[in-house]
Amino acid sequence: MNSTATKKPTMVEKEEISKLSFPKEEVLKDADKQKELKAALDKAMKLGNAYKGKVKIVFEDSEGVKAVETTIWGITDKNILLKQTTIIPIRRVLEIKF
Repeated sequence: MNSTATKKPTMVEKEEISKLSFPKEEVLKDADKQKELKAALDKAMKLGNAYKGKVKIVFEDSEGVKAVETTIWGITDKNILLKQTTIIPIRRVLEIKF
């Protein structure tokens, strides 16, 4: 996936994510980009579950673009599930980097 972020994301620790505020708006408006993201999420979850492999999740909270390097343990229709019940809403994810 090509980078959709126009500026360099701020790296955060996964423990900080639960303190962030996520607006309700979808950051990827294009249906094709949303499909690409879903495919990347499936691949990233398999990587995390089978090999404990980490990916970089680039997302946008209410303050700007951020990124976290972590293992994806699960995905639902609306959320990415990380360790320690940490959740990132899929609607706020810009890209997954392997």
